[in-house]
Amino acid sequence: MSAAFDRFDPRTDDVALSSTGEARDFFALLKPRVMFLVVVTALGGMVTAPGAIHPVIGLAALIAIAVGAGASGCLNMWYDADIDALMVRTAKRPIPAGRVLPSEALAFGLTLAIGSVIVLGLVANLLSAAILAFTIFFYAVVYSMWLKRWTPQNIVIGGAAGAFPPMIGEAVVTGDFGLRSLVLFAIIFLWTPPHFWALALVKSSDYARAGIPMLPNVAGPAATRRQIVAYTLLMAPVAVLPALMGFGGLIYLVVSVVTGLAMIALSFRVLRVTEGDAAHKAAYALFGFSILYLFLLFAVLLAENGLGLMWALPKVLG
Repeated sequence: MSAAFDRFDPRTDDVALSSTGEARDFFALLKPRVMFLVVVTALGGMVTAPGAIHPVIGLAALIAIAVGAGASGCLNMWYDADIDALMVRTAKRPIPAGRVLPSEALAFGLTLAIGSVIVLGLVANLLSAAILAFTIFFYAVVYSMWLKRWTPQNIVIGGAAGAFPPMIGEAVVTGDFGLRSLVLFAIIFLWTPPHFWALALVKSSDYARAGIPMLPNVAGPAATRRQIVAYTLLMAPVAVLPALMGFGGLIYLVVSVVTGLAMIALSFRVLRVTEGDAAHKAAYALFGFSILYLFLLFAVLLAENGLGLMWALPKVLG
């Protein structure tokens, strides 16, 4: 544990520290890589939604959604500062490293959360703002404060928070959400467990040190590997549905099938390779590819729908 954390409770007592945080530290609190994925998936919900939206309104809505995602990350880092200090991969984050005071992070996160919801409600509609507000609440309170520390199913249930952006995106355009964004929700929801459990297999000692009941620490690595395969086998065919439903084209069909098969192959490799560095490399390979997988699915949807590259499968195949 860092020296800074010997002197205060990371969420309630920051008297002993003075803030040395720079702009980049506050930006880091927003979890920018997660923000990027949220923007991509929310934009996917917008461009696949029936109807159209003014570009300026769409851009303002995307910025509000990105800020809301950042607020969730900031509040998560505020609440998790105590366990972040115990984990190697998170100990250098701004709060456990002592560069940002917990009270500053809390105020920053709450301000961004409230502001993002208000702005989205003003530029788009109340439903999209309500879903954004619920997403922030779900991630910051339901997942961070409850699920993460109490159940090995934390990633499964908590994964819903990361799956809501396509629904927000469709609601921005239409004032409602339908089957299209629900399918995109399902893809992200089913993608989350194999993505995070692959990392958890490698970082299980970190989670054990922090007292987080991740699946490898509770059910064991073997059970985790089987769950990774099961969720991947569920996810891959669901990811093909946009093409079959007509809001993904031929390019999407090819990409979703090929990358889905690659995800399945990597998950079975994780299942088979269970010892030493080879097991860690297999898990890391799945973790890394899973990020590319999700990005490619939504990037192709954006290209086909947003850039006029959409080809209806019945026309191509007929």
